[in-house]
Amino acid sequence: MLCQNCQQNEATLHITDIEHQVAADGATKSSFVEQHLCDACAKGLGVPHGPKKAAKSVQEIFKLLQMSAQKVRREPGVTCPDCGMTLAEFRQRGRLGCPKDYDLFGAHLAELVERVHGANHHVGRKPGVDETQLARLRRVNELQLALESAIRAEAYENAARIRDELKTLRGD
Repeated sequence: MLCQNCQQNEATLHITDIEHQVAADGATKSSFVEQHLCDACAKGLGVPHGPKKAAKSVQEIFKLLQMSAQKVRREPGVTCPDCGMTLAEFRQRGRLGCPKDYDLFGAHLAELVERVHGANHHVGRKPGVDETQLARLRRVNELQLALESAIRAEAYENAARIRDELKTLRGD
């Protein structure tokens, strides 16, 4: 395809402009305008094209990193009113300053615990408990939830049966 501007050289740059026009009735009409230009005409018309600027130098990358670090330092963070611990300090030290920090940084702690342990609640066995005791404890927990559910649903006969089974398991 020849250049639309000079009609001599092969077109190497293809530009599509999309124009939106709003009519009096509020309807939007889109039109497409295509241009096919050679390198010389594109340069003459001031159209940006060609290979992009070479990769950034090491100095430019270092400056960008410094600017980013300064921005992080300037951004206000949450600070504990009791011990003065900030989230940045916690991340650097890996320790909290006081008991209030658990509530203050709770969302960040939950994310960290889940990332480190793969869960946000205990999924392992309890120390000093064998498999039969663990199965009994799980059954007690299940029954407690079922009892609460039965009471909420006002299924008192079912709740009484669950209560009796709980007493048996607990040894009351």
